[in-house]
Amino acid sequence: MPERRTVALVTLGCARNEVDSEELAGRLEADGWQLVEDAEDADVAVVNTCGFVEAAKKDSVDALLEANDLKGHGRTQAVVAVGCMAERYGKELAEALPEADGVLGFDDYADISDRLQTILSGGIHAAHTPRDRRKLLPISPAERQRAGASVALPGHGPAELPQPAPADLPEGVAPASGPRAPLRRRLDGSPVASVKLASGCDRRCSFCAIPSFRGSFISRRPSDVLNETRWLAEQGVKEIMLVSENNTSYGKDLGDIRLLESLLPELAEVDGIERVRVSYLQPAEMRPGLIDVLTGTPKVAPYFDLSFQHSAPDVLRAMRRFGDTDRFLELLDTIRSKAPEAGVRSNFIVGFPGESEADLAELERFLNHARLDAIGVFGYSDEEGTEAAGYDGKLDEDVVAERLARVSRLAEELVSQRAEERVGSTVRVLVESVDDEDGVYGRAAHQAPETDGQVLLTSGEGLSVGRMVEAKVVGTEGVDLVAEPLLGAPAWTEDASTEEAGR
Repeated sequence: MPERRTVALVTLGCARNEVDSEELAGRLEADGWQLVEDAEDADVAVVNTCGFVEAAKKDSVDALLEANDLKGHGRTQAVVAVGCMAERYGKELAEALPEADGVLGFDDYADISDRLQTILSGGIHAAHTPRDRRKLLPISPAERQRAGASVALPGHGPAELPQPAPADLPEGVAPASGPRAPLRRRLDGSPVASVKLASGCDRRCSFCAIPSFRGSFISRRPSDVLNETRWLAEQGVKEIMLVSENNTSYGKDLGDIRLLESLLPELAEVDGIERVRVSYLQPAEMRPGLIDVLTGTPKVAPYFDLSFQHSAPDVLRAMRRFGDTDRFLELLDTIRSKAPEAGVRSNFIVGFPGESEADLAELERFLNHARLDAIGVFGYSDEEGTEAAGYDGKLDEDVVAERLARVSRLAEELVSQRAEERVGSTVRVLVESVDDEDGVYGRAAHQAPETDGQVLLTSGEGLSVGRMVEAKVVGTEGVDLVAEPLLGAPAWTEDASTEEAGR
């Protein structure tokens, strides 16, 4: 019997990319490829790139070059770029980085096995020509679902499924059933998994290029989201995180902008799922009913990943966004009136063209009053193809760097203070790692994976990965919490945790 072809997937960027990688993994394994963890053990190393900001693009190039260095020293014969950077730049990336044996766009995902086989066999697959993906779907959201059947939407599944669906899928690959159900293969044993709620974005923020290469907003159908969540629960997943470019728009192309409010309780009732988390929320699109569901539904985390970006009105208008300090603080007050211990995180851009010292002071005023659990701060830099790249009033790089350092210091201090406010409270922790030397770590409801800190448990007795445990916060380490497990407490109660207060 011939040796199976091997492939490794190296994923950079956000949780949406992680979902795309698991879809690619499902397709490849279903077609006979063997998935391996390390690129050096693979015939083909596939790097799922990020194309969001300069630092992420540099990381993507570095990963491609690192994989290329393996060629000639081990099993690796080819390196292929996929993902946002590959989609965004296509031929330009291929010419600038000849070390990549292939640069594949989203339209290639449905035929990923054939593409990799061609490249592995020494053939050439021409790098795709980038195009504005916003033009692939109708302007009207109501007309997109039918048109979307013929457009490649990573994380939504194949544009056209084979009929009938494969009956002999390898163990661990999600069955492709339904018009928008992806083949999916988990790439790790984490008790947490992301689920795509939608793709694309209809907003036109002046600093953001994502809609041009991710396309217009299109929702997945609730039945597909539910079925994928059920499959993930069967794989041992305890927490799902709903991801997209803008979850608050979910359902608008399905005829119901409040669809998320009805879907969340259904997801929370899936057997085996202990926590449902929603990410990527737009403050301007928050509505009372959604706040009620996020703060009042058992097993739905009272967690708000709100994309504020700034709080000075003039800067927000230049960004093509809405709001101001006082309105944002009112939103936070509304949330905390319903769930006092709700988690809130956000990202901010400093040094935006035209940002004055008064604007920066207004942002600092907001941060000092907002009591955010996690804060990401980025210095502005031009992104080609965006409106802001053509703005006047650009600040000198050293001014942007100084403001970035200033606000970053403030943010670090504030999130540490917020963590200290949680000392003495009881949190519900999902155990994610148990190690005799490093200790036992998990996350509470106010902490999303990778971004928001974690909880160090003072004892690992009786604990295993994937278990939910009540714990009392006894200390902090910066943004991280130190907590003592309350092993006599039930894993889930309606009123056992102050983290659920206000529900």
